[in-house]
Amino acid sequence: MDDGAHVMSLEPPALPLSRRSLLLKSSLTAGFCAAVEPVWAQVITTPSDGLTAGEVKVPSAGVDLPAYRAMPDKGGPFPTVLVIQEVFGVHEHIKDVCRRLAKLGYFAIAPELYARQGDPSKYTEVPKLVSELVNKVPDAQVTGDLDATLAYAKSTGKADTSRAAVIGFCWGGRQVWMYAAHNPSLKAGAAFYGPLVGQPNDMKPKNPTDIAGSLKVPVLGLYGGKDQGITAEHVQAMREALKSSSSKSEIIVYPDAPHGFNADYRPSYRKDDAQDAWAKATAWFKGHGAG
Repeated sequence: MDDGAHVMSLEPPALPLSRRSLLLKSSLTAGFCAAVEPVWAQVITTPSDGLTAGEVKVPSAGVDLPAYRAMPDKGGPFPTVLVIQEVFGVHEHIKDVCRRLAKLGYFAIAPELYARQGDPSKYTEVPKLVSELVNKVPDAQVTGDLDATLAYAKSTGKADTSRAAVIGFCWGGRQVWMYAAHNPSLKAGAAFYGPLVGQPNDMKPKNPTDIAGSLKVPVLGLYGGKDQGITAEHVQAMREALKSSSSKSEIIVYPDAPHGFNADYRPSYRKDDAQDAWAKATAWFKGHGAG
């Protein structure tokens, strides 16, 4: 990525100040989203020793988005990874993913992409979280905010955004496919169990199967064979759609893994599959110039 951020005209229009002030989630979630508690004992916590890690503010379309950023505390500029949240927002698991990447030498940053719509951490029921908040986040807003996050990363002088990749999980896994289509300057992407098909609407005018043929960025899809929502038929449809792409994207399916198999704080966690998928994702980044 030679200009640091492939900025296009998809940033969301700025809301009137009073409306922004009313809704904007101004800081990141401490701990985990209420909808996933109690947190399982096997949760992974990556220490921040040797890192510069914590909350930052990313200016985007008239607001300051809270974001979590982690990088080595010496050296740089570092190859860059955009980390896209699960359906639960930027809670402790996503922060930990940033620290894991920083331990590998990356500038990793996860913006709170629901910030304009509300606070996902307060919801105790996933269906309400999805219907009242997540479904109101337009794809155009997400791509604009990710563009702004790359621009912010470059502005720090610590991020080499010519070597940028994107990784995401669940809701964020879908956004990896969409953002890779939006920003062909990325070196690579890794999409963990992101939905691939769906009914188009005003918030989501296209889905990954719709953009697969024109994709230029190599994306590694990592999916569970026991996922109740993303079926084998969905995965096969995406594989067929990718055949007309020049991106050399691939999809790996872990036969016995459910949805959320990388989420170490939930019962869906499958340690062996998660570790293998992580190793493949990070090797994919390095193999395509983001490392």
